Amino acid sequence: MNISEQSESILKEIDLKYQAINQKTEVQLEGLLWSKPITYWDYIQTDALLNLQVQRTTLPDENVFIMYHQVNELIFKMILWEVEQIADKETIDTAFFSDRLSRISRYFEMLTTSFDVMKDGMDVDQYMKFRNTLTPASGFQSAQYRLIEFSSTDLINLTDHRYKSVINSDSSLEDNFEHLYWQAAGKDYKTGNKSYLLQQFEKKYKAQFLVRMQAYKSKNIWQKFKQLPTEDQNNPQLVSAMRHYDYTVNITWVMQHLKTAIKYIVESGQGSGEATGGSDWQKYMHPKYQRRIFFPELWSAEELASWGHEK
Repeated sequence: MNISEQSESILKEIDLKYQAINQKTEVQLEGLLWSKPITYWDYIQTDALLNLQVQRTTLPDENVFIMYHQVNELIFKMILWEVEQIADKETIDTAFFSDRLSRISRYFEMLTTSFDVMKDGMDVDQYMKFRNTLTPASGFQSAQYRLIEFSSTDLINLTDHRYKSVINSDSSLEDNFEHLYWQAAGKDYKTGNKSYLLQQFEKKYKAQFLVRMQAYKSKNIWQKFKQLPTEDQNNPQLVSAMRHYDYTVNITWVMQHLKTAIKYIVESGQGSGEATGGSDWQKYMHPKYQRRIFFPELWSAEELASWGHEK
C-alpha cells in the first residue's frame, strides 16, 4: 500500500495526539469507517434552533419579538466567548487584547443597528396586545447581559450612583450585589421590598452572579487593560477603542433600546405605559440617570458630567 509523504506525516501527528491522551490510534481510525459525513443542518443544529420559538399568543408579530431576543442572546454568548478569552489569558499582550476588544465592539454595534428590526418591524397594535402575556417577564432578566457587565469593569462602576460613597473595596459581595444599579429597577428602596421580577431573577441566577463577580474582580476588561504596558495603555488608538466600547454599550445601544420602547409603550398611546416587569423603565434605562460607565478613568470631567445627555 502506497502512502504519500503528506499522508504519512498526518498519520504520525494523529498517532502522537492519541498517545498523549493514552488512546489507541487504530481504534480511533477504525471508528472513522463508521462515522457519517457531517451536514450543515447537523452541525448548526438547524432543526433544534428553528423549533425554539414558542408563541404564547396567536399574534404573528410575537414571533418577530421572540426571534429577535433569541438572536440577541446568541450575540451575548459570542461577546462572552471573546471576553473570557481576554480574562483567561495569563500573559495578556496588546495585539491579542485589541483584537478581541474589536470583536466585542462589533457585536455590540450589530445589536445597536439591529433595533430597527423591532422598532419598525412589528405592528404596534399586535405588540401592545401580546406584551400583556409576557408579564412579569422582562428583558431586565437577561443573565448573559449582566455577566457581560461583571466581565467588563470593576464593581464600583456598576454600583447605583446613590450608594457609591458607602461601597468600597472592603464591601462584601452581598453588599455589592444589593447596590448594583439595576437593583433600582426591581426594588422599592422605601420599604426594601423586591418585586416578583427581581426575586425570580435572583432565585435563578444570584449564585452564578456572585461567582462571576468574585472571579472577575482581577480579570475584567478594565483590569486586563491595566496589565498592558504603560506605553500601550496611553496609545491613543487603544484608548479610543476602549472609549468606543464603553460608549457603544452604555449609551448608543441603551438609547436605541429606550427609543424602541418609547415608540411602543409611550407614543402608541395604548396601555398604561408600564414595563412588563413593573419597573420605572425610563429612569432605569436612560444612561443619564444610572450613569453606567465602564471606564470612567478614560473620560474627561466634562464628559462624565454630561454622560447620557442628548447632544
